[in-house]
Amino acid sequence: MEFDFARSVAPLVGIVAVAAVALTSVMTPSTVFMMVLPSMIAFSVVAFFFGMKHGEFRTSP
Repeated sequence: MEFDFARSVAPLVGIVAVAAVALTSVMTPSTVFMMVLPSMIAFSVVAFFFGMKHGEFRTSP
């Protein structure tokens, strides 16, 4: 299966969205959307980048 950018990012966006909505039942929504969500997005971007580079490294001869 070939993964392009949209197929790779779509599940990541879904997971972050579900986690943010689920956290609003535990914390106040303003705290989640102003503090937690930006850090989740930043971490997911960094983890996606390192995962992509690791995959490129693993597939190179």
